[in-house]
Amino acid sequence: MMTFTTTRCLIRPFEQQDIEPFMDYRNDLDWMQHHSFKGLTLQEYERSLLSDQAITQGMQLAIIHQETNELIGDLYVQQDGTTYWVGYTISPRHARQGYAFEVVSGLILHLSAQGAETIKAGAIPTNEASIALLKKLNFTYITMEDDEQIYALDVTK
Repeated sequence: MMTFTTTRCLIRPFEQQDIEPFMDYRNDLDWMQHHSFKGLTLQEYERSLLSDQAITQGMQLAIIHQETNELIGDLYVQQDGTTYWVGYTISPRHARQGYAFEVVSGLILHLSAQGAETIKAGAIPTNEASIALLKKLNFTYITMEDDEQIYALDVTK
């Protein structure tokens, strides 16, 4: 089970009380224009998020604010050998406060400790905030794949 903390956040598997706040921002289609996994029903999200998830198949983790205990976003992680794919979403109410940088930095450290060698992330070219975050985290652009720019970070250095 993947659980870790950052300065302000606890990253853990989803629990029942997280589903409705998750739906609030995931079904805000303007906010989620750059993302997939949106616009689903409560039952569909519950089935996906509350079932046992395998990291090799991809898993969604809740980002919980430690002081308020509220869901402020989510992380996606999928393992492929020593390469890990990551994704991240912060709710609009908590955007532009450094949470994505904080939790993705924490995730990189956590995965490095688990033996990760490369961390990859994709962003569509219009998602300027995500691309800026990846560059700030020292990811480098490697290729275009299915309309997404793919970035990679070598964590063995």
